[in-house]
Amino acid sequence: MDETTAPATPSRRRYIGLMIVGVLATLLAGNTTGVATATPSDSQEQMVHLPDGDIHVASSGSPNAHAVVLLHGLAGSTAWWDQVLPALGNQYVVRIDLLGHGRSAKPDSGYSMAEQARRVGDVLDQLGVHHAILVGHSTGGYVATSLAEQRRDLVDAIALISTGPRLDAFTDNGPAGDLLLNPSIGQALWPLLPEAAARIAMSPGFTRDVQIPNQLVADFRGMTYRSLTATSDASDTYLKERTEPDRLADLGLPTMVIFGSRDRRWQAASFQDYRRVPNARIESLDCGHSPMIEEPDNTGALLRDFVEHH
Repeated sequence: MDETTAPATPSRRRYIGLMIVGVLATLLAGNTTGVATATPSDSQEQMVHLPDGDIHVASSGSPNAHAVVLLHGLAGSTAWWDQVLPALGNQYVVRIDLLGHGRSAKPDSGYSMAEQARRVGDVLDQLGVHHAILVGHSTGGYVATSLAEQRRDLVDAIALISTGPRLDAFTDNGPAGDLLLNPSIGQALWPLLPEAAARIAMSPGFTRDVQIPNQLVADFRGMTYRSLTATSDASDTYLKERTEPDRLADLGLPTMVIFGSRDRRWQAASFQDYRRVPNARIESLDCGHSPMIEEPDNTGALLRDFVEHH
């Protein structure tokens, strides 16, 4: 908007938002078909009741005091892990919808990485898990690391997937994502967001030749605007306080880092920062920001090997 124009009224912002939705949908016309993601047949779903909001949990395998815990990233859900579950078939796997995501509660507050981590620990306590290997995608990696900082006795190892090491290594959310995260427009636009526009906003998380599964789009659109922006802001705050490699180096846990060489959200070269973490295993795949969607077989194999050795 030209800086000399008068401030937009709420009705005008709504009109602008509608125009933008129309433009985004037109840009994506003819290329909106997604790939359906089926829920694994052996998955057990439950709601874990916590004082500050119910948390949705999906688990597979025989309940055990030892678990592999999968934590999705910003605007994700338990569904992001569906395609790598077969590789972990002999493990007790716990997938958690973080607060504000998926089928979990979506209050106005409670989105800091430390709060999300404490909540994951509370869920594991209720499930009877005493030892966990944490696997976090993107923002989920910060939650995993924060939980290890809070409860070192609970966490045996950490695997990060596309978890950016420092804030200045972030590239961008793409034009549509930046638009949605701009409160003056995004808040009015959010309730009107059609599937086509949601796919454009999510597209930087994938390489251009990958169609986004339908369930992932539905989970993205099911968030509140507050839960989306508060989680995004919380991850920025987390990295401003301290870099991810420095936190992991102090923890001294067995660590694996998986990243895509064509990641459009983070500078791929920045993942070499994790070499500061003693004995960290770093693996690169020929894909974008979401290896478990774009390279599920290779990602699953790497996770299985890491889990079996720790």
